[in-house]
Amino acid sequence: MSTDFSGQVVVVTGAGRGIGRATALSLGERGAAVVVADLDDAVCAEVVSAIEASGGKAKGVAASVADWAAAERIVDTAVRGFGRIDALINNAGYLARSPIWELTPEDFEAQVRVHLFGTYNCTRHAVTHMMAQGYGRIVNVISRAGLVGAENSSAYAAGKGGTFGFTNSIARDLVGTGVNVNAFNPAATSTRLVFDNQTQETIDRMKSVVQEPEHVAAVATYLASRACDFSGQSFYVEAGAVSPFPVFTPDRTAFTNGMWTPEELAEIMPKFKFPALAKSLYVNPTNKA
Repeated sequence: MSTDFSGQVVVVTGAGRGIGRATALSLGERGAAVVVADLDDAVCAEVVSAIEASGGKAKGVAASVADWAAAERIVDTAVRGFGRIDALINNAGYLARSPIWELTPEDFEAQVRVHLFGTYNCTRHAVTHMMAQGYGRIVNVISRAGLVGAENSSAYAAGKGGTFGFTNSIARDLVGTGVNVNAFNPAATSTRLVFDNQTQETIDRMKSVVQEPEHVAAVATYLASRACDFSGQSFYVEAGAVSPFPVFTPDRTAFTNGMWTPEELAEIMPKFKFPALAKSLYVNPTNKA
């Protein structure tokens, strides 16, 4: 099936920079009318101009996905401005790093509101339009931090972990409606979210492994297209590699007849030989112990 978006309208949140910007440009090149949503009017206008300069159609809207009414305005920009909404890419997000003992309630709530509530808000406003037309694509951005954790990122991980469960659940809700819901988990990408507030040592280490936003935009574009005919799937994207993520298959299993006792588990669990937990997801192979 085609990845031609002619006649289709796609909303991209967090579209002013990074992965969102690259995705918006990719969609515009393929004929989509794009709603560019971000917090900053100026960056929205720049992306809209870039899409229009290449012959595409776009409208910008400065709004926070974390706000219910603002999210409705984002979707309405598509429906009222272009007559419909065919796909929604929930990309907006940010990361404020701090260890749990320094994480304030305000910072925790703010990050969860952008990632999890923002995904819900935009999806909830968009999905009724998609169901009424019998077609839609919803694409969410997740992170392995939401499943395995990341140092100094518990609020971000909570939001992304919730988004993973949200994606899988609404995909089941929407079976038979013509609306597909999928997600992707980008490996470290050259964006502000990845590099802001990192130590120089970490930045230097990560520069050798990060991918460009365009690597990820290709997957986001495909998942938003008619060519994507499956739902309820998540993918890991790392440069030229893409793979289903995660695959919940038990690596090893311990069995007993009847019911385990805590004492028996105290004997059997060490046999799994769990690795020592590293603080960072990014390990420098040149600094081996």
